[in-house]
Amino acid sequence: MKRPGCLLLRLPLLAFFTALLLLAAPLETDAQQAAKVVTVGVIAPSERRNPIDVAFEQSLQDLGWVMNQNIRIETRYAAGRSDAFAPLAEELVGLGVDVLVVWGVQAAAASKRATSQIPVVFLAAAEPVRFGLVSSLARPGGNLTGVSFDISAEMYGKNLEILKEAVPALTRVAILVPSEHPRSMDMPMVIGTAKHALNLEVRTIEMRATTDLEAAVRRAKEQGAQALYVWSTSPIAWGRQLSELAIAQRLPSIHWFRESAIAGGLLSYAPSLTDIAARGAAYVDRILRGVKPADLPVEQPTKFELVINIKTAKALGLKIPPSLLLRADQVIQ
Repeated sequence: MKRPGCLLLRLPLLAFFTALLLLAAPLETDAQQAAKVVTVGVIAPSERRNPIDVAFEQSLQDLGWVMNQNIRIETRYAAGRSDAFAPLAEELVGLGVDVLVVWGVQAAAASKRATSQIPVVFLAAAEPVRFGLVSSLARPGGNLTGVSFDISAEMYGKNLEILKEAVPALTRVAILVPSEHPRSMDMPMVIGTAKHALNLEVRTIEMRATTDLEAAVRRAKEQGAQALYVWSTSPIAWGRQLSELAIAQRLPSIHWFRESAIAGGLLSYAPSLTDIAARGAAYVDRILRGVKPADLPVEQPTKFELVINIKTAKALGLKIPPSLLLRADQVIQ
């Protein structure tokens, strides 16, 4: 027969080991959570990896996210095709990404249709309230938030002022607008400013797709345009082709993306896309750490860049005024 004292000694030991097991269970759960690799889906308007992608990824790393250790990025490139946004959004939603990052209002709208559960961070999306992406900038509601492309109406006209300063003899300008992209409500103001304040004759020419770009630039030249203003909703993927076509037709061009000026456009003046990408990474970081998109107000761009391509100016026989060069954030030789 066992002595009662032995049983009494075993009971405290049993309780001790049971407590250890209970304490170990949460530690194991925490370790599993820490080891989880989250997936961020990205719909980019460009054709291939570029400095904007690098800025986004670097900003995530600066915030503590290590590629293929605790985060993975699935990027899909739309190559300037607006009809690609919906299937790409559905594909990434089907993969079960933790956050979806999209560029532009059309990609954001496609993502909103594809999911009401997965958080969506839109970047450089024009007028998100007007196009129904969010309820308001301060209180987005739903599963979308991010950085808008909303800027003052005067800023749209600023591009024409810079173009006129670069080409003082300018009297006729063609505004190239993608027909399948939503138009900004500020276009009438820009045209009015050009006519009255800058003494410019302005014509609007629509571009239907990448195959129509050459025809659109040719129409502008045939209608007497002396320069091109590539509107803000033109996909970044079109920048290089439009810049090359403008040079071929000996037309100075101003763009809304720094990348287009680097690709050969004469000028660009717009919000910095690399800065927007970095700010987008901060949204992703906060969402992955538990903040709901509905609680993150939409930001507006604050950093603008003027880029001048001197190489293109020389090819067009233009001499950029020193006063404009002094204001440039980047001069491409």
